[in-house]
Amino acid sequence: MTRYVPEGQYLLSNVHLKIDEQDDKADVNKGALKNYVRQTPNARLFSLAKTSLATYSLSGRDSTRWFNRFLRSIGEPPVIYDSLLAKRTCNDLRQELNNEGFLSAEVRFEPVFHNKKVDVNYYLYPHEPYYVASLQYLIDDTNIAEYLEQTADSTKRLLKVGMKFDLSQLDAERKRITALLNDQGYYKFHKEYITYLADTIAGQKLIDITLHLHLFHRNEQSDTLHSKFSIRNISYNNGDAGETRLHLRRRVLEECTHLMEGAPYSGTQLQQTYNHFGKLQAVRYTNIALHPLPDTTLLDCDITVQTNKSSTISFQPEGTNTAGDLGAAASLTYQNRNLFRGSEMLSIELRGAFEAIKGLEGYSNQNFTEYSAEARLNFPRFIIPFLSHRMRRESNATSELSILFDMQNRPEFHRRVLSAAWRYKWNFPNRHERFQIDLLDLNYVFMPWISDTFRREYLESENSRNAILRYNYENLFITKIGFGYSYSNRNMAVKLNIETSGNLLQAVSSAFGSQKNEQGHHTLFNIAFAQYAKGDFEFTRSLLIDRNNQIVFHLGLGIAFPYGNSNVLPFEKRYFSGGANSVRGWSVRSLGPGKYKEHDGRINFINQTGDMKLDLNAEYRTHLFWKIGGAVFVDAGNVWTIREYPEQPGGQFRFDTFLSQIAVSYGLGLRLNFDYFILRFDGGMKAINPAYEEDDHHFPIIHPNFKRDFAFHFAVGLPF
Repeated sequence: MTRYVPEGQYLLSNVHLKIDEQDDKADVNKGALKNYVRQTPNARLFSLAKTSLATYSLSGRDSTRWFNRFLRSIGEPPVIYDSLLAKRTCNDLRQELNNEGFLSAEVRFEPVFHNKKVDVNYYLYPHEPYYVASLQYLIDDTNIAEYLEQTADSTKRLLKVGMKFDLSQLDAERKRITALLNDQGYYKFHKEYITYLADTIAGQKLIDITLHLHLFHRNEQSDTLHSKFSIRNISYNNGDAGETRLHLRRRVLEECTHLMEGAPYSGTQLQQTYNHFGKLQAVRYTNIALHPLPDTTLLDCDITVQTNKSSTISFQPEGTNTAGDLGAAASLTYQNRNLFRGSEMLSIELRGAFEAIKGLEGYSNQNFTEYSAEARLNFPRFIIPFLSHRMRRESNATSELSILFDMQNRPEFHRRVLSAAWRYKWNFPNRHERFQIDLLDLNYVFMPWISDTFRREYLESENSRNAILRYNYENLFITKIGFGYSYSNRNMAVKLNIETSGNLLQAVSSAFGSQKNEQGHHTLFNIAFAQYAKGDFEFTRSLLIDRNNQIVFHLGLGIAFPYGNSNVLPFEKRYFSGGANSVRGWSVRSLGPGKYKEHDGRINFINQTGDMKLDLNAEYRTHLFWKIGGAVFVDAGNVWTIREYPEQPGGQFRFDTFLSQIAVSYGLGLRLNFDYFILRFDGGMKAINPAYEEDDHHFPIIHPNFKRDFAFHFAVGLPF
């Protein structure tokens, strides 16, 4: 590790922040203070081994050899201890403690040398903090003072008597008042017009604070009241070179503009205007210039919009490998970003795929072909009547219409899918929530041809275990209505989705006495329709250890219940477990439901599905070197059925047995982070297998068998 540490110098091995025992109960965030340390040791794998430094140290001294240069480029050079930076760190730590109210704080450092390495200990003595004894707002501008009094501003103040003296809170109060006044037309007001006077009380840990809001500084001889500005005119200009005609309709431009003629200037409305123009697919760049008129309190607003190319065509070839069956696919996509001169995006995609299927017996054709055509039309606004003007202006919304036709020709059957959907997506500026409503999602599944072999061996077999299979190869009509909610910030994410299908059709069918098919299900145009309710919930929480290490926890719950016109969920709506984003000791769709297993030990994609799902995951992620990261993970979960199906023995959820049916796996992962995307390789081993009761198979963690218990996964993106 010290191979490239110069003689007489030392490798920075460890850095510790230690708070004096007498001040151990002081309200000090040690984790936040680590950000002020100017020198940190080399990155550690799982907070243990310095793999990046080790990689660098493996390189030879001959820099002309490409291999040595490669090792150094993906590794990390040793961090050489610098006593000057340690002294500056002490000053920074002391200053931050002062800012947090510990005005008597002391900080010192102590290096501990061993061989060619050094550990640096920073000792923090915060002592007793100072508190606010009295608080006074001195506002020279009478108009602003009157406005703040009328709006009961005192109830919204961030500063309170008795609070700990904290400079960050003082600065936050300056920003709050500045933003409040900017939204009331005070265009030229900025936070430098607000200053503080802090007076300590002798012999006590108390401070008297005075917030002073000064008059507008016109020139060196005179100060005056701050002026409120209003918008006089708003004009729109084309920013495209050599063009004067605007590519967006006037109404669209006005809907995106939150500043209003004749109204006071508002900083929030200015930012919202930028945000709404920025989300338009047709817009590349927006510039808003405000011009004060001489000797007046009026502003002219010039909005310059530069647009993207309206139309693009892309071609995307693909290579596929499905369980060893090789194939190829290609898609041709046309996009128009400004279809009706309102930044509406039209996307038309044509796709074709071919796959050579191996291992099928008794079928005349051994190939799989698929052709699909999909059209999407996105409106960057709500397309809905009776919606309030305020909702339209304050939300970032899209309305989407989509139509898809998919034609699949397999050796076993031919399948046609026709779907159409109308949905809304929206969020609000400066908030972490996103919403989605699937107002109507129609899916028609049509089976024009089924081979005699497939029909004889599966669909018409006397074996009752194929009842679920049989249901999923009948013509079916699905009418879905759904709602989605998501929340995400830096360390936490929550997702909730709820959907139902068939309720309206069931009510109409019952009211008018529509005909039923042989299975006793109501039909629409002689086609049975699905009826179910489904809900999904996900929670993800990440704990940051340092800049190279974090722990991520994930919980996933799902439940779907068929009722009324359906006894079985449509296959597309059923849950499965195992795979790269679930319990990674099992391959995809190979776990569950419950303790169910195929009698011959093979995977059954139809029967190994359920109506309920539980996923519990914990993953330790670390940076190794260059763009390569690693992970250690533990996964648990399974799927269950709500009803008892003869073809899935042991798969029904029961409160007294489900805990013993939770599968557990563990493993290692490798990630290649190329910034725009992440390639992920995960290897999982089974730890507890609920499909078996004997100890050798039920507890593979005690009796591991690599061939039997290992599953490898390749995926793009993180699992959660």
